Amino acid sequence: MFRLLLATRNPHKLREFSELLGDGFQIRDLSGLEIPALEETGTSFEENAISKAIAVSRQLAETSRRDVQTVRAGVEFQCAFPALVIADDSGLEVESLNGAPGVFSARYAGENATDQANVEKLLGMLRGKADRMARFQCVVALARDGRLLGTFNGEVEGTVVDLPRGAQGFGYDPIFLPSGFNQTFGEMTPILKNQISHRAKAIAALTIFLQRQGIGHQPRG
Repeated sequence: MFRLLLATRNPHKLREFSELLGDGFQIRDLSGLEIPALEETGTSFEENAISKAIAVSRQLAETSRRDVQTVRAGVEFQCAFPALVIADDSGLEVESLNGAPGVFSARYAGENATDQANVEKLLGMLRGKADRMARFQCVVALARDGRLLGTFNGEVEGTVVDLPRGAQGFGYDPIFLPSGFNQTFGEMTPILKNQISHRAKAIAALTIFLQRQGIGHQPRG
């Protein structure tokens, strides 16, 4: 089993990544690690994913160097951290709002906004608009020792419904209806969502890359 570190403290993301990557990987998040909060200051999902992956992997590399010095000093130490770091940035882009909320999806209603507050603001912005076309975007970045190894993209088209439907998922899932389906992400089972979601597509591309390096197995679903 190969270990990966996911650059997030979001338990929902950790669960989705674990389900999508499958049994070939042991994945943990930043909970319990002394790593500062990661700021998303980029103007694109790709910029944010890359900056988070590189920042965390650089800190892990520094930690590893200190650990090697500890071992050489005769102190027993067992490294608990994986060498590879993955980070993602994702969000909802609405056509009639010029791509908003976009990179501000998690804080659309303000810093530390709840999912409910973000959803309510978005529905308010769309009130009276006929065009409700939208897309979920996801970019996953892979890094090691402060160096970017690759980025992997996923996208799913759909529409924003008038009222939240379903209690599955998180974020904007209850109001996003993917094209060709009659259930929102919030109504879908995790198995179905993990077959078609933007994050599923990005992780599938990541998994193919890792397999070419001889790492891991086929993703679930």
